[in-house]
Amino acid sequence: MSDLMVDFIVSLDGYGAAEGWPGYWGLEGPEYLAWIEEDAEREHVALMGATTYRLMSGFAVELPDDPGVAALTALPKVVFSSTLEPPLSWGNTELVGGDAVEAVRDMKRRDPRPLRTVGSLSLSRSLLRAGLVDRFRVVVFPVITGATGRERIFDGYPDIALDLVDGRTFDGRLQLLEYVPTVLDGPPGVGDHAPS
Repeated sequence: MSDLMVDFIVSLDGYGAAEGWPGYWGLEGPEYLAWIEEDAEREHVALMGATTYRLMSGFAVELPDDPGVAALTALPKVVFSSTLEPPLSWGNTELVGGDAVEAVRDMKRRDPRPLRTVGSLSLSRSLLRAGLVDRFRVVVFPVITGATGRERIFDGYPDIALDLVDGRTFDGRLQLLEYVPTVLDGPPGVGDHAPS
């Protein structure tokens, strides 16, 4: 049985991007970029939705020599979409048009390779709500983008307890936090709410 990791980069106030800011909020440093490249080369299956697929496959065309993009291009990828049509142009990519939660549940049972989401906010939310996520990893960038932030990562999520299992700092400013998530039926200690 494989493990599934949801993986995000966020501003301190929980946004995935901000209008007018460069990628990584302009704060990517050499230590973090080396870690991204090394992490992308670890064997896993990348899971994504249609919006992320369109964005990332565009990067693959525009930046084919970027080490992180090249590593992702080489990985097996599964895209969950009812709007994309086969064949997909990005190599090593399988299109799944059915229920993503059931497809991932089946993948976890039959495929020993680790699974990881790439962006894909609604897909990640659905997988977490279904109790399929084994690890939840975020890299927090030291910016607050209240005025320009877009794509609030955690809106619509259920209540979740997070047990910290790993962490580190990159370039003296970016904080990686890795958790084991437990979806809760409600706030802990209130009534009979227990982990799902």
